[in-house]
Amino acid sequence: MSDEQRDTGTGWPEPADPGRPSGPAGEPDPRPDAPDPDELSPLVPPPEAPERQERQEPPASPPEESAATPRAEADPEPVKAVPAGRRWSSAGVMIAVLLALLGFTLVVQFKTTSTDPTLAATRQEDLVRIFSDLDSREKRLQQDIEALEESQRQLRSGEQGRQAALDEARRRADELGILAGTLPARGPGLEVRFEPGVGKPIRADRILDAVQELRGAGAEAMQISGSAGSPVRIIASTYFLDGQGGSLVVDGRSLSGPFTITVIGDPATMRTALKIPGGVAASVAGDGGNVTDDEREVAEVSALHAPMKLEHARPVS
Repeated sequence: MSDEQRDTGTGWPEPADPGRPSGPAGEPDPRPDAPDPDELSPLVPPPEAPERQERQEPPASPPEESAATPRAEADPEPVKAVPAGRRWSSAGVMIAVLLALLGFTLVVQFKTTSTDPTLAATRQEDLVRIFSDLDSREKRLQQDIEALEESQRQLRSGEQGRQAALDEARRRADELGILAGTLPARGPGLEVRFEPGVGKPIRADRILDAVQELRGAGAEAMQISGSAGSPVRIIASTYFLDGQGGSLVVDGRSLSGPFTITVIGDPATMRTALKIPGGVAASVAGDGGNVTDDEREVAEVSALHAPMKLEHARPVS
């Protein structure tokens, strides 16, 4: 055995400490990771490997960051949250635009319908007459309501109900006969005369407008006559056409001017309706003609309309 070995008692040599490399004295260790010879000392044990030291020592907890400690430069900058009010999408913008257009349209329509240029340009006297006309209509409708309620009470009163029902049926038949033009009528009213201008006859649409205005003012019976010929009863189905030479065709019968409409109703209300600014009188005056009216305490509407012959309808008892 050499000096570097010692007897183990088994006859096998035990190698020396492998931590100290063997080699000629004064020569450095050829291994690339060999420690510096000056740092090696036989009295100081070699340092343990880093991996082994990491296994033995427990991992240290990282220091808590305070609110004032700035983050490392390597940390990414946090993304700022966008407020909910600033998140606009294309659909949201489109909805907002449509709502704005809808509001603008409603405002324009409200201003247009709430402003009546005709009434704004009407004189105070004309407005008073219009108000009086509306008041008269309201009173007339109220009277009709009271009459119908009285008829209802009479029809429900027992023994008197039969006679009341018979009287009511006769009264209604007379009213319907006057409205249908099959019965003559008389009462307070007006005679409205239409005189054409020079070279401009009275047009059929002007007569139709007058009839509509009179009906709206409460006219109950009307007839129209010309300078020659018999008068024609005006009912719901009456039509007007322009004839030759300034004549007027009413329900197939020709009338020559000037024309006169005899109407039964409230004279004051009907006169107000004809003289409303922009109404019938103003339109005829614009064509060069003239409209005059004469109040009658008793106006007679004697022209009759032939009753319609029913082909399919039958009364039901």
